[in-house]
Amino acid sequence: METPKDFAGLVNFFLSFIGILIPALFAVLFVYIMYKIFDAWILHADDETKRKEGKSLIIVAVLVFVLMISTWGIVGLIQRSLF
Repeated sequence: METPKDFAGLVNFFLSFIGILIPALFAVLFVYIMYKIFDAWILHADDETKRKEGKSLIIVAVLVFVLMISTWGIVGLIQRSLF
């Protein structure tokens, strides 16, 4: 990656960095949630409190993913319409 020479290049550098960072954040969050669900429902299947935690985690995770994807889509829509 080359060094930006002007302000527009710097802005494009940060936008490309954010464009890589957001999907990576989605991936890390997805792996973490899958681990927590595996931990709650597979490793501690005999513990009722862990299963309840797993159920509440799934509800929160789905809501967070919907919110993140919606926000990312709205930002992309605004970016495409303004620029």
